[in-house]
Amino acid sequence: MPRTALTHLDAAGRPAMVDVSGKAVTAREARAICRVRFPADVARELKRNGLRSAKGGIVDTAIIAGTMAVKRTHELIPFCHPLPIDGCRLAIDWDGESALLIECQVRTVHRTGVEMEALTGATVAALTVYDMCKALSHAIVLGPAKLVGKRGGKRDVGAA
Repeated sequence: MPRTALTHLDAAGRPAMVDVSGKAVTAREARAICRVRFPADVARELKRNGLRSAKGGIVDTAIIAGTMAVKRTHELIPFCHPLPIDGCRLAIDWDGESALLIECQVRTVHRTGVEMEALTGATVAALTVYDMCKALSHAIVLGPAKLVGKRGGKRDVGAA
């Protein structure tokens, strides 16, 4: 596969936002995941308490935080375009005995994709889980976070 140039650098090598004005408006979607791994005793405690902490419902709060992050990605990542978000779904469930799997799927109809929005939603949801559970342990591990797939635009990747 041929190597492509970095798109967020101008001809002089300086940071630059990509000009998407010439791109076609198409349906775009992306799906990203992030895992949250707990020490075994913490996972057992969370399962026993129905994923509730002293701060409240962990899953519900993480879904709200992830959704808010998707809508504000352009405020966090310098060269992301503000996008109209047509759909955002977060799913959080146990993945084995001691990890939560967070999945974020985002859709828009625009000139640029929503990969960064999906990644931001999944990782901010994971950070929220950490925040809500850190009283139980600081040995909680986040990641990896990764793009699982995207559709629309120049090329499709994986399974959006």
